[in-house]
Amino acid sequence: MEDVAPEPCWIRSSGARVTKEDLRRMVAIPGRITMAMKEAAAIKDTVGAAIAAAAAEMEVEELPEAPVVVFVNAKSGGRHGPMLKDRLQHLIGEDQVYDLSIVKPSDFVQYGLACLEELSSRGDYCAQTTREKLRIMVAGGDGTVGWILGSLAELHLKNRAPVPPIGIIPLGTGNDLSRSFGWGGSFPFGWRSAVRNSLYRAITGPICHLDSWQVIVSMPEGEKIELPHCLRHLEDQSSIQDRDAKEELPEWFSRFEGVFYNYFSIGMDAQVAYGFHHLRDEKPYIAQGPIANKFIYTGYGCTQGWFVTPCMADPSLRGLKNILRLHIKKVNCPDWEQIHVPKSVRAIVALNLHNYGSGRNPWGNPKPEYLEKRGFVEANVDDGLLEIFGLKQGWHVSFVMVELISAKHIAQAAAIRLEIRGGESKQAYMQMDGEPWKQPIDCERLTFVDIQRVPFQSVLIGGSRLF
Repeated sequence: MEDVAPEPCWIRSSGARVTKEDLRRMVAIPGRITMAMKEAAAIKDTVGAAIAAAAAEMEVEELPEAPVVVFVNAKSGGRHGPMLKDRLQHLIGEDQVYDLSIVKPSDFVQYGLACLEELSSRGDYCAQTTREKLRIMVAGGDGTVGWILGSLAELHLKNRAPVPPIGIIPLGTGNDLSRSFGWGGSFPFGWRSAVRNSLYRAITGPICHLDSWQVIVSMPEGEKIELPHCLRHLEDQSSIQDRDAKEELPEWFSRFEGVFYNYFSIGMDAQVAYGFHHLRDEKPYIAQGPIANKFIYTGYGCTQGWFVTPCMADPSLRGLKNILRLHIKKVNCPDWEQIHVPKSVRAIVALNLHNYGSGRNPWGNPKPEYLEKRGFVEANVDDGLLEIFGLKQGWHVSFVMVELISAKHIAQAAAIRLEIRGGESKQAYMQMDGEPWKQPIDCERLTFVDIQRVPFQSVLIGGSRLF
């Protein structure tokens, strides 16, 4: 769906008009610096690229006013990805646009930004200004945004300040991160002018902060698990922040670690997501875009256990109360508290954002008197708390997803621990930010899931819901 209508040659901002040429001038980075950053990321050599840039003949350079680079996931958004990449290169120059299929965000952080730092240490004031003022736009879905945020976390860990804030051009199916920070829920129809508006908003939008959450899965060794991209094997426990999560486990335990920004869930919703992902991998021709994905996902979910009554013989269709115990820590409280899990709940979700499942708000907007009665506070993305809610049978889920009712409120927590034991069931389904996996569980030995907040916050740019 390409919009071929003529576009205005300016952007209206607070009554003023910003031309395309003005926008390009504002976001521009001197060519020798952008070439050095790309070269450093490509050859993984910070010093060599910096020396080449320092030795290059410099014409009179203007200091960058509001430097921007853009990462594009050309595989997102159907055929819009490649067109968007071309459009961005036309607007701000080829060297300031990074294709994620060519340059990994981790290489950009480790080598590209380090090249700016190396040039700065050599007295290059232009490189120093670029590094200090740099902002990043990400064109992709929630997974792509999380990928970039995870790579930028290295700057926090190594005290390489400042951390560039990111804005979003939504190309995914759900786009809940994009919605939560005002960048819209879908790729716009009038995308040519909207992209220019997004670039301008990237350099003028306010700075916002986002909590992120570390998940540690501890399981009996010997069980086979097909790890999703969001988990990695954890050999060094030094990255675990919670003292209780570092407690000694038997030698026959394996640990896996990951980070989420939107949600973690266990139960039927993850089981449906797992089945859908495998269906899409086996038959990629049936899911050609966000709208098709949503229809197929909904249809697939209706054929699964959501609409089967909890009294069915299959243990996987019963409430989660049969296989897990839920413990939480509240803010400024060192002790764990066991939380009752209603027997009707068949999926538990720990939510960080306001949006879930393509813009739904399952937590709802509880009234102040209800919050006070339950000991809750108003939910925010940077409050150090997760909202924990439950989903019951299919009809309950349907009403929640069309926002006729709220989900089953269970707790708000600063840390979570799940203890899972199998019984008749041999696996539990889990997911983080849309990446599901099948977790083996044992009837004799416990599996633990520990969730605690990462001690630093991600930095994003607030959009204005232009889309």
